[in-house]
Amino acid sequence: MDHTAHHTSTAHDHAAHPTHGGHGGASWGTAAKATLHCLTGCAIGEILGMVIGTALLWGNVPTMVLAITLAFVFGYSFTLFALRRAGLDFKSAVKVALAADTVSIAIMELVDNGVIALSGAMDAHLSDTLFWTALLGGFAVAFVITTPVNKWMIGRGKGHAVVHAYH
Repeated sequence: MDHTAHHTSTAHDHAAHPTHGGHGGASWGTAAKATLHCLTGCAIGEILGMVIGTALLWGNVPTMVLAITLAFVFGYSFTLFALRRAGLDFKSAVKVALAADTVSIAIMELVDNGVIALSGAMDAHLSDTLFWTALLGGFAVAFVITTPVNKWMIGRGKGHAVVHAYH
């Protein structure tokens, strides 16, 4: 076997997949997929929290606390389940999920809840268009803001790049 050809192939593979710790930045597609993965878990948790808090007539603060807590729980859970399926033990999977998702979820929650709070949607009812447009609009804004952050982190072997090692 020609070792030079093998080495070149390996170097090419790492350059083509910077999420595995190679040099250079991650692709926008990779960053968007990571952000969408994270956003899905966040959205499920946050919507559930907002619906529960609003339906129970809780105030704004406890409703937002519940929504943010559930966003983190569901966001981490998606990654945690994927890592467990890949064969990682629970403790290691939790560590990887925390490393992979914390920054992404935190930015999404800050942006999304900022949009919701600034729009006045926290005082809207579940049947109000304002409630749902602010919630969904906040997710869209959070996606746009978080994707470049994830691109930067993945390109440096952090964030979702940590998870890709287990796929």
